[in-house]
Amino acid sequence: MPRVLLTGFEPFGGEPTNPSWRAVRAAAAEPPPGFEMFAVELPCVYGGSLTALRAAVADTRPEIVVCVGQAGGRPDITVERVAINVDDARIPDVSGAEPVDEAIVPGGPAAYFSTLPVKACVAAVRAAGLPASVSNTAGTFVCNHVFYGLAHLLATELPGVRGGFVHVPYAPEQVTDRGLPSLPVASVARALREIAVTAARTTTDLRVAEGATH
Repeated sequence: MPRVLLTGFEPFGGEPTNPSWRAVRAAAAEPPPGFEMFAVELPCVYGGSLTALRAAVADTRPEIVVCVGQAGGRPDITVERVAINVDDARIPDVSGAEPVDEAIVPGGPAAYFSTLPVKACVAAVRAAGLPASVSNTAGTFVCNHVFYGLAHLLATELPGVRGGFVHVPYAPEQVTDRGLPSLPVASVARALREIAVTAARTTTDLRVAEGATH
């Protein structure tokens, strides 16, 4: 039985909710048949998020880790391809920290690629009737911090475990007065289940064009 750890974040940036945590919790509450899924909420804090992530991995002993974060303004489920070794905060994290041009892991690789089959995951979400795409930037806020920290942990200590990061849009109730794209939390949870199943069953990614010109 595949064991999948899903993580989401607490609210940040003045938002009253974070759809990443709500969707993760909903997905894990109704796992796909034959799957065991765990949901853990991470603090939206540099450093502390990685401490919580490491503890969650140790506690659940997953085969697959899918970390999830909110990307307000994006219209679809975006499966991240690459994490970069830099923290560069445009806004403070929940603790008030605003690191600028700091390495996440001093002396670590400049970047890590996701070890999830990102293009197959996107295809599975689309096949389920939901919008999805490959993203080539996870930003430089706490989402990228967690993505890079996860990738470094897996590469250096847990090479048999695969993992990656997914960004999700705002929930509808977050944008009633802003005219920004959104997706219902239930739809995001369904997408996360598709991603988990695809990641567990796919070891060789699709070779299809999902690039970007900018």
